[in-house]
Amino acid sequence: MSAEEVRVIESFRTGSRFFDAGRLVIDEFRLSGQLFTLYSGWAFRFKTLADGRRQILSFLLPGDFIGLQDEFADGHTHGVEAMTAVTLCAFERDRLWEFFSGHPRLGYDITWLAAREEKMVDDNLVTTGRRNAGERVAMLLMHLYRRAERLGMVREGWAEFPLSQQHIADALGLSLVHTNKTLRRLQQLNLHRLEGGWLRIMEPHALEKLGDYFERPMQPTPLI
Repeated sequence: MSAEEVRVIESFRTGSRFFDAGRLVIDEFRLSGQLFTLYSGWAFRFKTLADGRRQILSFLLPGDFIGLQDEFADGHTHGVEAMTAVTLCAFERDRLWEFFSGHPRLGYDITWLAAREEKMVDDNLVTTGRRNAGERVAMLLMHLYRRAERLGMVREGWAEFPLSQQHIADALGLSLVHTNKTLRRLQQLNLHRLEGGWLRIMEPHALEKLGDYFERPMQPTPLI
């Protein structure tokens, strides 16, 4: 990224926002006037049904661009909640067209980030629609571990993993009881370990095979 592109992004940025774990970054029922880049911490996108059931759409890690979906909808599309304490860079939504028209290469970077998000949602749809419980959990563990690994968030084989069993259940469309049993079964097979909010993959090849997960070559991820 050139010095000029860095200057443009800094001029687009309006400041930083900080949220504690459990706080709403974007209210599901209130249109947000801002877009965000997650700078540190973990968050997730979700939708809630009328009876209170929640579907987690995707998990958000540092570098992810947040809130673009609402730009193309007449109303609210989702909420975003912080899983840990998070820091975000904030941008004004009403300046987005100015950003795209004045700096098309940087606008393409936002399109790239949106396409990557769509691909991850596609993978999640295949998981919830076709994989069984063991395959779903294996896929999620490998997917999040590899994402954390690419971001340099793995320390001596352990990745921060702030997901509760309820988060996993809400992401995979499983009951809490089924999620608990599946996690225990995979841990008893020594495929992974979860301790105090940290994840270690003990048998990556076995877990990848179970979840039908395969590593794809990753292009350098643009940062806005």
